[in-house]
Amino acid sequence: MKRRSTYARESAPHLKHTRASSHGDALTKALDRLYAAGPGEAATAHARSRMRQALGVERRSLLYYDRVRGTPVGDLFVAVSERGVVAVDFGPSEADFLRKVQRRTRAAPVHAPEQVTEAARQLRAYLAGERKNLTLPTDLGALSGFQRQVLLAAAKVPCGQVSTYGQIARRIGRPRSARAVGQALGHNPVPILIPCHRVVASDGSLAGYSGRGGIKTKEWLLRLEGAPLERLAPGRA
Repeated sequence: MKRRSTYARESAPHLKHTRASSHGDALTKALDRLYAAGPGEAATAHARSRMRQALGVERRSLLYYDRVRGTPVGDLFVAVSERGVVAVDFGPSEADFLRKVQRRTRAAPVHAPEQVTEAARQLRAYLAGERKNLTLPTDLGALSGFQRQVLLAAAKVPCGQVSTYGQIARRIGRPRSARAVGQALGHNPVPILIPCHRVVASDGSLAGYSGRGGIKTKEWLLRLEGAPLERLAPGRA
């Protein structure tokens, strides 16, 4: 009995080691099978979606800009991404323009006139009265959903016509948001391309304009397009 007991005590560590090794081998084999099988379809699709989003952000972060000099409304600064025009700005300075774009997009624009050639060409032609419609794509990816709704609705106002803030609010399904519509248009990052100057107050007044010259520039743009200004009341700053 003593020998059996001694044998059992002496062999116990060995048995424990054997059982641990057995469990470890089983776990290793199970992990090997999981690694060999790879992630499931749902996990793979999710990873690909995240990768596309990351690449999209990276593409949008590549911004280029240039100054369009000597237009009838003064110098303009224009920034573009791979997707379209990100900003059209009336100034007052290059440094101010770059700060605004960087704050809104979290990207630092690179001075590259060759990337802005087409946008500059179309803007010059429009402001010279040589074309009525601009065909430049815009990149509104840095804006809120409400801002995009408002701007896309304003973009549908035809050249030579006007709409009101209230009408835009109703078109986007927010009939009580005329004031918010006005605020969104007041922060339009791509004026002229998205013609916020074609949106006026319900009483026919020009209301305001965020570009250089304010209401005078708004009136000039509407006259350039042949809008019926005689039907509108004088605007107030």
